[in-house]
Order: sequence, then structure tokens, then C-alpha cells
Amino acid sequence: MSDINQHDKDTRGVSRRRFIAGTGSILGAVSLAGRAVAAPARIVTAASPIPSGAHVPVLVIGTGYGGSVAALRLAQAGVDVQMVEMGMAWDTPGPDGKIFANTTSPDQRSYWLRTRTKQPLSNFLGFPIDKDIPRYTGVLDAEEMGQIIVYQGRGVGGGSLVNGGMAVTPKRENFGAILPSVNADEMYATYYPRANATLGTGLIDPAWFDTTDCYQYARVGRKQAQRSGFPFVFVPDVYDWDYMKQEAAGTVTRSALAGEILYGNNYGKKSLQKTYLAQAAATGRVTVSPLHKVTSVAPAAGGGYTVLIDQLNTTGDTTATKTVTADRVFFAAGSVGTSKLLVRLKATGALPALNGEIGQGWGDNGNVMCGRANHLWDPTGSLQASIPCGGIDNWTAGGAFAEVAPLPTGIETWASFYLSITKNPNRARFTWNAATGTVDLDWQTAWKQPSIDMAKTIFDKINAKEGTIYRTDLFGVYKIWGDHLTYHPLGGAVLDRATDNYGRLRGYSGLYVIDGALIPGNTSVNPFVTITALAERNIENIIAVDL
Repeated sequence: MSDINQHDKDTRGVSRRRFIAGTGSILGAVSLAGRAVAAPARIVTAASPIPSGAHVPVLVIGTGYGGSVAALRLAQAGVDVQMVEMGMAWDTPGPDGKIFANTTSPDQRSYWLRTRTKQPLSNFLGFPIDKDIPRYTGVLDAEEMGQIIVYQGRGVGGGSLVNGGMAVTPKRENFGAILPSVNADEMYATYYPRANATLGTGLIDPAWFDTTDCYQYARVGRKQAQRSGFPFVFVPDVYDWDYMKQEAAGTVTRSALAGEILYGNNYGKKSLQKTYLAQAAATGRVTVSPLHKVTSVAPAAGGGYTVLIDQLNTTGDTTATKTVTADRVFFAAGSVGTSKLLVRLKATGALPALNGEIGQGWGDNGNVMCGRANHLWDPTGSLQASIPCGGIDNWTAGGAFAEVAPLPTGIETWASFYLSITKNPNRARFTWNAATGTVDLDWQTAWKQPSIDMAKTIFDKINAKEGTIYRTDLFGVYKIWGDHLTYHPLGGAVLDRATDNYGRLRGYSGLYVIDGALIPGNTSVNPFVTITALAERNIENIIAVDL
């Protein structure tokens, strides 16, 4: 039976019972409108997956931002590319007519190989909100690594499937601290514009923002920030703003206005499936094999690299193990996936010449969350768009940028919710644990304290000005700060340290890192535009010099 047919079969028995369910930027508690069938994402996966014994010019491990850039530009340069993706294709609707599960009712489609949800907001109004679900290769991985939970997208399109789409280019003055070995002039003149254009980023219409019901919560956030002397800034997003206007008008099926976000967005968001990967597929030179997990990469006797790949079914079992030879391999499995794989390959002798920087320089982009309880005269609205469109900038004075995020419960909460990105200096490392045969991360919860302190430079002042308090019911019992997670893992194979200044792995010709593992722990804003722009820069050099 094909994975698509198995997907349909496995989801028929899933309960559609609605209940309160929290996510990193959202919390839902209503029956949401819209049952129309979602149009399949515009990316063609392999009719039959990559066969054992294949010899390919380029193998890209992962289909997130870096891997998608590499595949598109290599294909445009005339190179045939095979992409392997650990997650599913996410191109076939389930029995509810939707490809992705709704935020208010996470079913087996929502989590990667878990039997119980692991929601970033674990509690609401004093009640725990996680629930049992069938084990399945769902779209969101809540990977517990030591003392932190790392949320990652699983599927063709990677993190673009599950993020809020905030497409933020860092301020020019901050770039030197992000990637000191990269020419900022080139990035801001060429590669950031190229990335933003291909991603389809755009700003919300400020006049519509000022009047629409679904952003009342953000207007309250703006008003309170400005009253405390903080600048509120609109930020670009990859959501289709015209589609959202139609959602508000009731002329299309709701998506952002139905609270869809962390378990996938069925309609309005321009994920990689609709941008880079669609363009890559249109070249006719890119093939994607979903549910394929790379376990080893080692030099081949006749040149190139021997790659071992496990083919998975939708309950995570290995159904076949394949051996493929690739002339060149691009590691694009995400910061955690790439770092863990490289650390394993170095420690077990598959790639022993990798240098000592492998696994180093990992950070959480300073992520920390909090909520505030507002007064009754400051309602934030019962209808809240799940796509953030602005934030509070105190980076220079306090080391924090705070995304004004939604809490779309479908009821009035008189609450404001925030995801902060901070200038947290702490960095962790991945190490091989020979006793368990796993890769460990040494991040400590206590290392989040600088992030909390920096976020407090904003919210303590707003609370004092407004006479408000922090919410204590979102992350546990009497717990203010969401300091247990990150949505923005970065580092582990840092540019110009583990690799050369364009992502070539030191010690091995033809091996490259092209994802967020290159960035040492922090981008000062949401990171995917920087990951994309850096990949654009690096692949241009690799094509020119190596091919």
C-alpha cells in the first residue's frame, strides 16, 4: 500500500472532537469554519522513490529552506538533483478534506512519532491540554534534547510548513554579530533581496490592519508598546495578505482566521512547496523522495560518497534500507538534523576527518515566551489571525525583539501573548554518546535566564505602565516564562569554522552544509530569511567554483 493510501486509511478513525489546544503562537477553542478540499501543494514528489543502487550527481538531505535553495539553483545550472526528506509529502487531503490538522484538534497528523501531543502552551486557565494521539509521521516534531524541546517541521518543505511565516531581514547594524565572516554589502544588495523575492514576502496593508477585527490583539500590543516608549514595527510575512482579506470578508475558506498555523496551514501561506520547491520541480531536474532518512554518508571506493538511507512507513518503521552513491552531498536536514548526523558520522568513523568544530556553536535564537493579562477595557478580540505581523523592538537597549503573537481561542481572553527573540550569549554543543548510541545536546534550562532578563526589559515596563500582570497559566502551574523550548534552532556546523566560508565541509571535497546549522546560534530576528539568503550566497559560489 502506498504511503498516501496508508495516510488516508490511518486518519479515518481519528476523533474530530473539539477541545482547547495550545501552540507556540496560538491557542484554539472553537469549531472553525471551512470544509472545502485544500488544493494539493505544487511540488511533484517521486512517482517511485529513489532506488537502492542509484548513482546521482547531487543528493540533498532535507527539503527545508537551505536544501530547497540548493536544489533550485543547481537544477537551473543543469544539474540533476535527488532530494530525500524524512517527513511526508503533505500533498493529499485527509478524511476531513484538509491536508493538515486544525490547531483546535491535533490528531495523528500533528506530531512526529508521538503518542501524546507536546504543545508549547501546555496549560490554559489551569487545565492541562495535551491529549493522546496515534503514533504517526506527523508534521511537527517536538524533539526533547536534554533540557530543551526543539520544535521542527517534518515534511516536504521543512520548517516552512509549521512556522508563522514571519520573514524578517535583520537590521544591517546587527549583521556583523550574526555572520562575521560574510560580506554584509553583498548580502543586503543581492542575497537578501533574492531570497525575499523568491519566498514571496510582503507586508500587511497598514490601513487594513488598523480596521480589521482579526488584528485587534496586535493593535492592543502596539498601543501598549508605544505608551511605554517602545517602537512597534510591522514585519513582512509569506502569508498571502489578499487571501486573508478574503477570509475576513467570508469569500474563501478560512485558514489564518481559523487559527491554522503550527500543524500546517491549508490555504494562505506561501510555504516552500509553493515557492522554491515548485520552481525546482518545474525544471524537471529535481526529484523528491519523502519518508527517507539518511543514516550514513561515507567516502565511496570509486569516488563520491556512499549514502545509506532508511525508507519509513507512516508509523516510523523502516521498511527498506537503501545504498545510494552521490558525487556530491548537501546536508540540509536543519540545525539539529544536520548537526546530529555529522557528529554521529565523525564519531563512528564514517567521516573521521571532520574537524573539532562539528557540533559546536548551537543556540536557541534567544527564544522565550510569556503572556500578560490585560484589563477588561483592553479586549484583544475573539477573532485573531494566527499570522503575526508586527513586533516590539528593544534590541539595542534591552537585547530583545518581541513578536506580538495571537491567542486565537475563539473567545475574548483579555490577554496579550509574545514570542521574544533575545541576545542570549549561551551556546551548546552536540556530542556522541557511545553508551546509548545517540547524540546528546548539553543545553541547560538555566541558560535561558539571560533571555528572560532581556524580555523583562520590555514587559516589566509595560506591566508597570498599564497596571497589568503576567499570565501564569500557559506553561504549567504558576509559571510565567516559556523557557523550555525553541522554534529557531541554529548552529552546530558553523560557517567558516566547521566549514569553509561557503559551507564546504572541511576535510571532504563534495560535502556541504547549507542550512541553519551554519549560523552560530542567533539571528536577532526570525531566522528563515537569513538561512535562505545565506544559502543563495553559498550555492552561487559553489556552482561557480566547484561545478
